Amino acid sequence: MRVETVPDPEILRPTDAIVRVSATAICGSDLHLMDGYVPSMVHGDILGHEFMGEVVEVGPEVRRVKVGDRVIVPFPISCGVCWYCKQGLTSLCDNSNPNPALAETMWGHAPAGIYGYSHITGGYAGGQAQFARTVFADANLYTVPDDLTDEQVLFLTDVLPTGYMAAENCQIEGGDVVAIFGAGPVGLFGVASAFVLGAERVISIDRFPERLEMARAYGAETINYEEENVFERLKELTGGRGPDSVMDAVGLEAQAHGLLGVADAVKQTTRVLETERPHALRAAIMACRKGGTVSVPGVYGGLADKIPLGAFMNKGLTLKTGQTHVHRYLDTLLGHIQHGRIDPTRIITHRLSLEDAPHGYHIFKHKHDGCIKCILDPWADHSTHQPSPPRP
Repeated sequence: MRVETVPDPEILRPTDAIVRVSATAICGSDLHLMDGYVPSMVHGDILGHEFMGEVVEVGPEVRRVKVGDRVIVPFPISCGVCWYCKQGLTSLCDNSNPNPALAETMWGHAPAGIYGYSHITGGYAGGQAQFARTVFADANLYTVPDDLTDEQVLFLTDVLPTGYMAAENCQIEGGDVVAIFGAGPVGLFGVASAFVLGAERVISIDRFPERLEMARAYGAETINYEEENVFERLKELTGGRGPDSVMDAVGLEAQAHGLLGVADAVKQTTRVLETERPHALRAAIMACRKGGTVSVPGVYGGLADKIPLGAFMNKGLTLKTGQTHVHRYLDTLLGHIQHGRIDPTRIITHRLSLEDAPHGYHIFKHKHDGCIKCILDPWADHSTHQPSPPRP
C-alpha cells in the first residue's frame, strides 16, 4: 500500500461526474483486498469505497446532479433502470459491473460494480484519492445537507447502511435479543441499528477492550470471547433459549482458537483448500435460538468448510445476507442522524491525511493504537495534520 501521484480522472461516459473528494475512509473490506482474499487486484489499483465530496464536473447527459453539489457516493453502483435497481436491490445491479464473467465464474451471477474493490466488481478506481470519477451519476450521487459535517454523513456510503441492513435482516420484533459477533464499525452500527429497530437487548462479542467499551457506549451487553465460552454465556443470558437473531459482522478473516482455527488458517493460506475463515458464521449458527435468524453482513468471497448445516436445517433457521443496497436506506438513515438517534461520528478513532494512509492501514489491520475507524483527508498536509481528539 502506498500513495502515488496519478493522472486526474476524466469524464469517459456522458453519465459520469467527477467528485473532488473531501473525506474518505479505510474499511475492513479493504483489508481483504490488501491481504489477497478477494481476487483480481492488479498493480496500480486505487482503493476506497467510502468517500464523499463536491461535484466539479458532469457529463452531458447528467441532469439531476450539478457542479457544486455536496454528495456522498454509495459503494455499490446502481444504473437506476435495471430490474434489480427498480426493486431497490442496488448492490445486484445488472449493468454497472463491466466484468461480469469474472464474478459469474465464482458466484454464478455477477453483483453490481463497486468502487475500489477489485476487477471482479468492475475494476473502478476508488475514492482514497483527491478526485474520483463516478458513474451513473444521476442514479448514484446523493446530495447531503450543508448543516451536517462530512464526519456525520461519510459513513452513509457503506458501514452505516451495512449495519442497518444487517439489523433489518435480523427481522427484529419488539423485545428481541440480538447477538452480534464483531464490534468493528459494522458491528457497532449493527448495535445502534438493532436498538432503533426495536431490539430490547443487544449482546456484542469481540476480544478488543476498546471495541467492547464502544459497544457498551451504544447500549450493548458484551462478551469477550477470549475470556468466556460464548455459546454457554449466550444461553445463560437468554434463559437457555439463545438469541432471537445472531449477526456475523466479522466475515472471512475471523479468528479462532484450537485445531479448527489452525486448520482454517492453513487452508486459507493455500487459497485453494479454503478461502475463508468462517468461525464467526459457525458460531452464529450454533448460538441462534431455534427458529431464529442469522444475518451475515461480514464479507465472504469463496469457499468455506465445516459449516454446521445440520444445525442450520434442524433448528429451522433463516439466513439473510448480501452486499448492502445502500441507496434504499439513505433517506431513512439521514433522518436518524438529523434527529440524533444514531451518531456515526462516535466510531471515529483516527483522522489522518491521505499521505498517511499506509500508516492508517497498518494500525487498522493490526488493531494498534485502539484504531477502530480511520478517516482520511485528501487535502491535509501530513506534516501538520492534527491527531484525533479523544473519543467521547
